[in-house]
Amino acid sequence: MDFPKLKSIIEGLLFLSGEEGLSIKQIAEIVDQRIELVSDAIEEMIAEFANQGRGVQILKIAGVVQLGTLPEHATYFEKLAYSPARTSLSQAALETLAIVAYRQPITRVEIEEIRGVKSERAIHTLVNKDLIQEVGRAEAIGRPILYGTTKSFLDYFGLASLKDLPEPGLFEDSENLEEETQLLFEKLDVQPVELDLERTNLDDNESTDDMQDLNIEDDSIYS
Repeated sequence: MDFPKLKSIIEGLLFLSGEEGLSIKQIAEIVDQRIELVSDAIEEMIAEFANQGRGVQILKIAGVVQLGTLPEHATYFEKLAYSPARTSLSQAALETLAIVAYRQPITRVEIEEIRGVKSERAIHTLVNKDLIQEVGRAEAIGRPILYGTTKSFLDYFGLASLKDLPEPGLFEDSENLEEETQLLFEKLDVQPVELDLERTNLDDNESTDDMQDLNIEDDSIYS
């Protein structure tokens, strides 16, 4: 494998791995290359990203490599996060939010086992909207991140605590996931709730999944 192709593959892997990132050893195993070669490629990519003025950077934190934004651009990211404009949550994000609410603390893998599709993009969206957050690490191989809901989640849905969620015990499997999700958000008075609930088995990285939007007024999330 030539060096430019290796760097291109690594960049794609880091994008897909999201905030969890990958160790150099994991990357080397995936691309079937020597650890030393992968390490050299990453070091070169770090320098190239900086020299080219890219909007993202490659970070090495606690033995994990991941993509991150630039601190000097934080002002613009805050404007996006706290924009008062109407925003929306995809069906994938709503299903993921409901699962986290009822099954927290829960890992990404456990969420995906319930949904039956990958949920990295949905989780990333919910974290960015401050509806879920990292609450710890599971006692399992790789110490995966555990997710739980935030105070903003409670504030947005007008809940005093998680005990106020309707019908606890839902979202054990994906058999009636769409109906249970719709039922939950109807009970929480999220309007409008006109949904096209025809499921697809698309990976969350597919744009089609993100086009199945709910029109939800998210102003209170950012207040």
